[in-house]
Amino acid sequence: MIIVTGGAGFIGSNFIHTWLANSDEPVINLDKLTYAGNPENLSIFQSDSRYTLVRGDIGDRQLVGSLLATHQPRAVINFAAESHVDRSIHGPDEFITTNINGTFHLLESTRGFWDTLNQEAKQNFRFLHVSTDEVYGSLNPDDPPFRETNPYEPNSPYAASKAASDHLVRAWHHTYGLPVLTTNCSNNYGPYHFPEKLIPLVILNALAGKALPIYGDGQQVRDWLYVRDHARAIMRVLERGQVGQTYNIGGNQEKTNLSVVQTICAHLDQLRPKPDQSSYRDQITFVQDRPGHDRRYAIDANKIKHELGWEPEETFESGLKQTIQWYLDNPQWVAHVTSGEYRQWVQKQYG
Repeated sequence: MIIVTGGAGFIGSNFIHTWLANSDEPVINLDKLTYAGNPENLSIFQSDSRYTLVRGDIGDRQLVGSLLATHQPRAVINFAAESHVDRSIHGPDEFITTNINGTFHLLESTRGFWDTLNQEAKQNFRFLHVSTDEVYGSLNPDDPPFRETNPYEPNSPYAASKAASDHLVRAWHHTYGLPVLTTNCSNNYGPYHFPEKLIPLVILNALAGKALPIYGDGQQVRDWLYVRDHARAIMRVLERGQVGQTYNIGGNQEKTNLSVVQTICAHLDQLRPKPDQSSYRDQITFVQDRPGHDRRYAIDANKIKHELGWEPEETFESGLKQTIQWYLDNPQWVAHVTSGEYRQWVQKQYG
């Protein structure tokens, strides 16, 4: 038994899909079901005895403590986070509440449970914290990619809140002995991505005939990681990672934002051509850059490759084509997310 927090979100739900495709070990998904937590991401497991969804907050110590005591998991995997940079700029409060205070309460609940275990169970238990490459700040064009030894230099409220949570996880290991693992990933993309992030936003705007907004000159560089590759990496870290260590997970696919948008347009021109045969590129629109926009992120994933034997299976081209096809094949999911209908389902189910 494992407990996953934030498992109804984009990365968490893809992790659960990957986990249940490769294991019969049950998963309890604790998710607050805020705007980006969508139960429809996991609807195929609704009647699967291996999967249980619990609506709740990682900051609710009574609830978390009860789940831990009742189910006796061998691992807690923490995906729960506010994760959108733009939202953190406009309203940082929720990021501090969830990413810092929430992680603190989750650590304390987990530590309390871990203290009750016998020696063998203590040694086998893991707390795996999922974080981001944005904690390292920004790279210049000629800088080497981020390694696990890079200093933390977060530049947005989101990145700062995740950096703080990473430090808490580290401290709970060194001070209390809690057996933790931390992963820092590059930009993810794939199925079930909430359409506020670049790739799903561009796909859906393109199909709707809307502008395709690009910040500044579009030359910001990101290292793109297909989300199912990320899920497999987390499984590998949980299985083989050394307690107390951090593992950077990247796709080895550095692309400018402009080139990403242009590639999406090229795929859509083939997969869903416009009636007038014009290109989706015509919808590209440059908009004012956001405050403190980091210029470049890139991950050096050699540690996880050499120590744990993980490498991404997808290239950016192969992963992106699968992603676009998924959005084309799942118009009902898109309609529910963009209209907010899934929120009505949450209200009906949970009140």
